[in-house]
Amino acid sequence: MKKNILVIGGGPAGLEASANLKRLGYNVILIEKDKQLGGHLAKWDRLFPDGVSAKQTLNALLDEVSGVNCFTETEVQQLNVLEKSYNAILSNGITILADAVLLASGFDLFKAEKKEEYGYGIYEGVITNADLEEAFREKKLPAKHPQAIGFVHCVGSRDEKAGNPACSKVCCATAVKQACEVKEVYPDADVYCFYMDLRMFGRHYEDLYLKAQKEFGIRFIRGRVSEVAETTDGRLQVKAEDTLSSKPLKVTLDMLVLMAGMRPSESGKSVGRQLNLTTEEDGFFSSADNLLSIQRSKLPGFFYAGACTGAKTLPDTLHEARSAAIEIDRYIKEKFSEK
Repeated sequence: MKKNILVIGGGPAGLEASANLKRLGYNVILIEKDKQLGGHLAKWDRLFPDGVSAKQTLNALLDEVSGVNCFTETEVQQLNVLEKSYNAILSNGITILADAVLLASGFDLFKAEKKEEYGYGIYEGVITNADLEEAFREKKLPAKHPQAIGFVHCVGSRDEKAGNPACSKVCCATAVKQACEVKEVYPDADVYCFYMDLRMFGRHYEDLYLKAQKEFGIRFIRGRVSEVAETTDGRLQVKAEDTLSSKPLKVTLDMLVLMAGMRPSESGKSVGRQLNLTTEEDGFFSSADNLLSIQRSKLPGFFYAGACTGAKTLPDTLHEARSAAIEIDRYIKEKFSEK
């Protein structure tokens, strides 16, 4: 008899893990709280560092889960630990007895309006990275003829006051990618990136950064933005400090893009509360071991994949999903060989 594996979360991690578990011969039940599968990837336009289509990437993942039992607009209402399995009551009325559970609940974007000094939700010209990506995807950019555009890194990341001292890993590369894309649309506009430290650590990320400077003339300013205010003509005045020159700086912009970082997802927290799952100081879930057992939780038969344990890039997320499938397979075989 095929063993049941419940996968919570239909983003890239949940999709990739489900596809691999299906190939290993398991009966996979994948649930997703939104109307569509794909998580944040479904809302993105192009991916760094090569500008690959997010839609094509998602379609490739979706093709692999053909035959998996997928339920959208569905959440876990109740999850109980039994002797060697889990009993899950879903919001669609279905009850599942699962031999193992994989939590792939992903992340939520930091709510940029909490950083009131940046003016998100107050000034029309202030948007987030997600807003800009949606505009690219729908081919409806918010600014018509901007003279100057700015990007603010680390909004809600590496910020003790925001309750998240950790780096979100993807913000720097996303900002540089989006800055290049904006420059392609508005070649005459001045584009600025306000950063703390550029963390371009992945393959071809540094190439993207050099391209932004050499080919697009994007200006990188090391320093936090301290205040954003609207001018009398409806533009944005940004105050910052250039820490490399130790001088205050004022720049007038037409659009300011806030790079909102990753926070633990509310849907993941809901599952965590039901099972008393442990978390780190940043609110993401704690693995059984941060070196040898990243995909295992501290509960038997309960596993993690993707950004529910911390900020991840897409390649890291997919690698963890494959590893989680292998770990679950090993757990199931060891558990039933005991009989």
